[in-house]
Amino acid sequence: MSNSKKERVYLSLGGNLGEPAKAMGEALRMLDADLRTEVIAVSSLHRTPPWGKLDQPDFLNVAAEIQTTHSPRALLDLCLDVEQRLKRVRQERWGPRLIDIDILAFGDHEIHEHGLEVPHPRMFERAFVLVPLLEIAPDFSLGGTRASERVDHVDKAGIERLPSGRDWWKG
Repeated sequence: MSNSKKERVYLSLGGNLGEPAKAMGEALRMLDADLRTEVIAVSSLHRTPPWGKLDQPDFLNVAAEIQTTHSPRALLDLCLDVEQRLKRVRQERWGPRLIDIDILAFGDHEIHEHGLEVPHPRMFERAFVLVPLLEIAPDFSLGGTRASERVDHVDKAGIERLPSGRDWWKG
């Protein structure tokens, strides 16, 4: 894939330790500061119940649309670097975290590599991904599946859109 073509990418960010809104805002500003990446839109903050591992604090989640000329692997490396710079420690699957950045979709690319699955294989099962994503991309669809139709089939109980607006991350 050429590294000069701008690709539309959707990300999911979340966290439930420390100050997750601050960490996500800092992560988005770091991504936006990268010369090959631009943040186009960010959802409001959403308070969401834990998923997978339930005995932990609620999360804050957002979705972001970016444009990048990075390859998918280079963008993943950038996201992992941002997580590490923000002191993310990976201890347990679905466990508490300071920050988590997932690539949901990268243009129309399908990637199945070690550590990189795009589109994200479980995004249509997770309300904490779909609800913020639909705020910034109401027509999002993938392989003929519309996110607006899938959101009706996931448990949205406990998800609360906070009155943050969509520029909360700019600092």
